[in-house]
Amino acid sequence: MPIISTFYGIVIRMHHGDHAPPHVHAEYQGFRAQFAVADGALLAGRLPRQAHRLVAEWCVARREELLADWQRAQTFEPLLLVPGADQD
Repeated sequence: MPIISTFYGIVIRMHHGDHAPPHVHAEYQGFRAQFAVADGALLAGRLPRQAHRLVAEWCVARREELLADWQRAQTFEPLLLVPGADQD
């Protein structure tokens, strides 16, 4: 599963051909969660509070780039890196 971003120790991945709705997989210090691209809502799993907030806000701020990567992932094209929350 390709890594599309990293920030503050959080690793963000997106699967090729994954199920809807568009989402990202976040990992941080042994925790794992899935967040909706559309609004940053937690779909599954758990992250510590601060990491959760950072990922949710980042999803909203980078929605267009993430949706473009989601479209690439659905057609098994290479994914582009998305700047992290620490690179704004």
